[in-house]
Amino acid sequence: MASTLPTEHRALVLDTLEDGFHVKKVTTPQPGLGNAIVRVDAAGVISYHREVYNGGRGYVFPKPIVGGASAIGRIAALGPDTVALKPGQLVYVDCVIHGRDDPDSLFLTAIHEGLTEGSKKLIKDVWRDGCFAEYAKVPLENCFALDEAQLCGSLGYSIPDLTYICHLLVPYGGLRDIRLEPGETVVVCPATGNYGGAGVQVAITMGARVIAMGRNEKELARLKEHVLKNSPNAGIETVKMTGDEMADAATLKAFGAVDAVLDFTPPHASQSPHVKSAIWGLRRGGRVSLMGWNENVIAPPVIGRNISLKGKLMYEREDIVQFLKMLERGMFPRGKNLADTRAFKLEDWKEALDVGAEHTGIGKFVAFTP
Repeated sequence: MASTLPTEHRALVLDTLEDGFHVKKVTTPQPGLGNAIVRVDAAGVISYHREVYNGGRGYVFPKPIVGGASAIGRIAALGPDTVALKPGQLVYVDCVIHGRDDPDSLFLTAIHEGLTEGSKKLIKDVWRDGCFAEYAKVPLENCFALDEAQLCGSLGYSIPDLTYICHLLVPYGGLRDIRLEPGETVVVCPATGNYGGAGVQVAITMGARVIAMGRNEKELARLKEHVLKNSPNAGIETVKMTGDEMADAATLKAFGAVDAVLDFTPPHASQSPHVKSAIWGLRRGGRVSLMGWNENVIAPPVIGRNISLKGKLMYEREDIVQFLKMLERGMFPRGKNLADTRAFKLEDWKEALDVGAEHTGIGKFVAFTP
C-alpha cells in the first residue's frame, strides 16, 4: 500500500534548547505495521510552544527532535495492516499518543515525554518526531479521516484554519467529561487565552450559556462580539476578574445558579482565586473540570453542596470522533469565521513561535504550512 516517498524531506529540528531550531533535510520515514506516513499541510502552533522549546516550561523530551503537535495532512503511504485509510486522504493527526498495551502510558507528541517508563520509551524509540516537517510518521489510530468535500467545500474551511481543531478539542474533552448539557450555564475561566477562548466557542456550540471570566476587558469585549457575530442568539456574559474571591463570586451569583466550571489556569496564575470564586456560584451538585494549573481550588461549598472536581488531560479518542461529527454537520462557525490564522513557513519558525505567544484568544490561531 506504500506510495513513492522522497528519500529526504525538510523538517524543523531541535538539537539543543540553547541552539534553537534549524531547518534540516532528514530521512523520510517508511510505512510499516501500525503507522501511516502523512504529508503535512498545516501543523498547529500552541501559545506556549516557544516556552517548551527554549526550556522556559521545563518540559522533558528527547533530543534531537522534530517539533510539533497536532496537524492536518494527506496520507502519503500506509503499512500493510491498514484497512480504512487511503493514500491521498485528508486526515487530522492528533498529538496525544497512548501505549497500545497500556493506555496510561501517554505523552504529547514532541512536547512532553509523559510520566511513565512506557511513555518515555515510546517517545524516545518509536514516536519521537512531531509534525513541524513536510512528512511525519504517526500511529494509525491517531489519524482521523476528514470529509474534505464537506469541510473544505460546502463549509468553506481552508486547511490551515481547519487545524484550529487542535485548540477546540481540548475544552471539548473537559466539557464532555463533566457532561455539559444544552441549556446549562458554564463558567469558563480564564476565557481570554487560546484554550479558554476555544472553550467558550465549544460550550456555545454545545448549546450552553457561557459566563466568560478574564482580566483583560478589551479581550472579553472582543470575545463576546466574536460569539454574537457567529451565533446571534447565544447566551454569553463576561465578568472581569478582580482577584477578590468573594467580590467576583458575588458578580457571578448575580447571573443565577451555575451548573459547571471549566478551568484553564496558566502556570503563572496557579494561586489565583478565580476558580474558588466560580465554585461559590455553583448550584448543589455542580461540576468543575480542571484542565489548567490552579492550586487554589478548595472552597467551602465543595463539600456542603456536593461539588464534583474532575481533573482532565486533553480528551479521549471517542471525543475526537464526536467532535468531528459536530464540525462536519456545520455546527461551528463556517469558513473564515472559524479562525483568524497566521501561517508561516518552517524557515520563519522564530517569528511563528513569537506570534503564537501573542496571537491568542477565541478564534485566533497560528500554523506552519511546510
